[in-house]
Amino acid sequence: MNERALIARLRARVPAAPDWVLTGPGDDAAVIAPARGCVEVVTTDALVEGVHFRRDWPWRAQVQRALRTGAFDIGRKAVAVNLSDIAAMGATPRALVLSLALPPDFPVEEFDALIDGVVSLATETKTALVGGNLSRSPSGLQIHITAIGVVRPRRVMRRSGARPGDRLFVTGRLGAAAAGLAMLVASEQPGFSPADAVGLKPDGSKDILNAHLRPSARLRTGLIVANNRAASACMDLSDGLADAVHQICEASGCGADVDAKAIPVHDAATRAQALSGGEDYELLFAVPKRRIRRFLAAIRQAGEAPATDIGVCTKGTDVVLTEDGVATPMPDGFAHL
Repeated sequence: MNERALIARLRARVPAAPDWVLTGPGDDAAVIAPARGCVEVVTTDALVEGVHFRRDWPWRAQVQRALRTGAFDIGRKAVAVNLSDIAAMGATPRALVLSLALPPDFPVEEFDALIDGVVSLATETKTALVGGNLSRSPSGLQIHITAIGVVRPRRVMRRSGARPGDRLFVTGRLGAAAAGLAMLVASEQPGFSPADAVGLKPDGSKDILNAHLRPSARLRTGLIVANNRAASACMDLSDGLADAVHQICEASGCGADVDAKAIPVHDAATRAQALSGGEDYELLFAVPKRRIRRFLAAIRQAGEAPATDIGVCTKGTDVVLTEDGVATPMPDGFAHL
């Protein structure tokens, strides 16, 4: 189909825009009314075939039967990774702009499923799809999303607010997404079965595949913690816990001492996957000691995932991982380049 026909299919799948969208999909640009008393938070992420996802896993047919995955999940994940950044800032998502670069042989059925995945999570989170672009790709599917959120100025959570003495808390259990990816990589081997993946329990395959293919953003957690002004800094774990600790410390001008045994590692994952695997999309918070009770109350109110105390911000710039009293440099997180 040509571009105009595909855009017509896309628009047919997008629900009616809220009143504050003055001009939505179909014009040169979207026009949206500002939210009173708020500042806007803008983020963008790309998912590139062969880098962030694959459509040709040998085990793909079995995965589809078990999880009904495919283009739908790719579209949904593209939204989730952007909303995770919105969550880390303590903001409420408001609008999305979608840009697709499609290979010439991309099936129309997969295009429909991809858009349905985008619209599914956008609708769940009351985030309006307000515009975008379609283009041809010579070498695989590319999905670029820009997300816009809103937050009151004094409730913005940044990476730069941590101070020595602040406790470090992380939500959820880590490493599941990396374990799910490892399982898919292992599926390329002849005679593969789910139990063959290193460290994987046979009954845990669906759990870790969901973590990799269908991540969720901790939107409610980020919003409630921000509204209660319970944290001094926050970052999502798109590139792993180790990367987030380094980034917060660098932005805040402090160090950190992380208790290796306190890290909440998923049962099917390794500590290395939890530290550097990436794509967990949990949240790392720095919390002043005087606000810990308020923070834990906000976590309970959010009800999305527990938060674990894993260490402390320190003076200086050293970022270390301590186990049984022995401190070693914190490893790096996932690196794109």
